[in-house]
Amino acid sequence: MRVLVTGGAGFIGSAVCRRLVGANGFSVVNVDKLTYAANPRSLDPIAHDPRYAFERADICDRAALDSIFAKHRPTAVLHLAAESHVDRSITGSAPFVDTNVVGTYQLLEAARRYHAALDRRARFRFVHVSTDEVFGSADGEDRFHEDTPYRPSSPYSASKAAADHLAHAWYTTYGLPVVISNCSNNYGPCQFPEKLIPLTILNALDGRSLPVYGDGLNVRDWLYVDDHAEGLATLLAHGRPGERYNFGGDAEKANLAVVELICDLLDMLVPAPRPRRSLITFVADRPGHDRRYAIDAAKARGELGWRPRESFASGLERTIRWYLDNRAWWEPVRRRVYGGERLGLVEAAGAPTPTLPARGGGIDR
Repeated sequence: MRVLVTGGAGFIGSAVCRRLVGANGFSVVNVDKLTYAANPRSLDPIAHDPRYAFERADICDRAALDSIFAKHRPTAVLHLAAESHVDRSITGSAPFVDTNVVGTYQLLEAARRYHAALDRRARFRFVHVSTDEVFGSADGEDRFHEDTPYRPSSPYSASKAAADHLAHAWYTTYGLPVVISNCSNNYGPCQFPEKLIPLTILNALDGRSLPVYGDGLNVRDWLYVDDHAEGLATLLAHGRPGERYNFGGDAEKANLAVVELICDLLDMLVPAPRPRRSLITFVADRPGHDRRYAIDAAKARGELGWRPRESFASGLERTIRWYLDNRAWWEPVRRRVYGGERLGLVEAAGAPTPTLPARGGGIDR
């Protein structure tokens, strides 16, 4: 199998590429624009493997996509390329519409024309990777199922919802064998340090403030990134076209509890003069902040035989130890992030601006 992975230099994308080449033995073509959150060093373990190829391209560039399909002749597509940080979408939504909506359209069209000319079309799969945020906020004890109505709250989640609808339409209208997945919050090695878990780890190591939005009781379901990568690899072989599959970690945690657990683990692994919980500060909540996300992954468990291997406790400790052992990966990124204004965070005229400390952000994804 030769898999074209979009966004393969990003956090989840790089985990998927490493998984497909290393554990599955597939050939991978990584198509990535290399925006601010991409890091080619995340692919060092497979960079020189003959089964791995890299193409620097924007998924909005249709001519580039057509050329890549013709050159590499993939048997499947795993579409992960996206602008993904909610805070950035609030203060600058245009890149989210361009990449997540227009880029997905261009990729679907390139794949449709390529698929129509294949001799063995039944083998081809287009796996579109989305988020649980398209469902809005989970009410009460309910969890998100594959048929949960869409209620996106942020420009980010709205752009992903639009992409999901396009992908499903290309299946129902054109017969492109699309499979859609929706996942809960991912965490693990190689995550860009603007997201809650890596930002908290690195701020805590530096003795910086640990900002938490609102009352800190917004709940997220956490999924270790390698478990997600294994699920996506399974979809390539066993996902049914036209179907949707949810991937979650069965690990609902309030944001404040996550930050406190990181502090406690760091205090144990790297003792500090005072408990790191003392660094926690509460900042004004962001606009449209969903209260709870919760994934029901029963379908993926039943049909695919998939289940997460890591508990939140084990996955979080593995993540912290990775950041402690891999300063060479994150220190250059850390210097760029805190070298002045936050990368990509540009206030749009007339848009509400969330309260973000200059040296970090009260974030949850």
